[in-house]
Amino acid sequence: MANDNMNATAVSGKDIAARRIWLVVAISIAVVLADQIMKIWVKTNFYLGEDLPITNWFHLKFIENNGMAFGLELWNKIVLTLGRIAAVVLFIWFVIKIKYAQELRCGFFVAVALIIAGAAGNIFDCVFYGRLFNNPMPPEIAVAFPDGGGYAPWFEGRVVDMFYFPLFSFYWPEWLPGVGGRYYEFFQYIFNVADASICIGVGLLIFFYSGDASKAFSLISESKKNTKENDKEK
Repeated sequence: MANDNMNATAVSGKDIAARRIWLVVAISIAVVLADQIMKIWVKTNFYLGEDLPITNWFHLKFIENNGMAFGLELWNKIVLTLGRIAAVVLFIWFVIKIKYAQELRCGFFVAVALIIAGAAGNIFDCVFYGRLFNNPMPPEIAVAFPDGGGYAPWFEGRVVDMFYFPLFSFYWPEWLPGVGGRYYEFFQYIFNVADASICIGVGLLIFFYSGDASKAFSLISESKKNTKENDKEK
């Protein structure tokens, strides 16, 4: 009877792990596909800088950037691309290590999958777009697989952004120190599906699954500790 219970628990654990892995894979593929379809459509239908108002507060505006989410630029391009790849590999390793932990909720794996997918989506731009597209002067539109070759070497492509939400704007009062008289727009950042996926995933972790994240890191830490102790005994 005890053996039957142990076998049932083992089978149940494997089923849970398999469902979690497939959930992460399905979300990652769906987000990356949506991200790349949107980017390629914008890249091949908009000229650089073109702004298409959908409503007063929502535009499609084609820009490119060399940096991180929302156009931030902090590091060397190749270093940033390799860092993204390393981060995705690390997150995949993380998911594999915790897939059997029954105390972790499904939503935690959804959040991690969104972060993985977002990072992977921008990796495609960095690695491939420099070789796949040309970079014509506006108002010409980029084409894929140009005769003269792409605009940048492998790993040095630029990330395509397009979602722009100028919700409201104003001028700061003249009497304010530092910013007086300056124009301010909210929300001025332009982003893509991958950026949104990362932000949603991080937001879910912070506001809903921080406890699960702590448990997951504790499980990995205990696993490493047990591995070291077993190696010492051997």
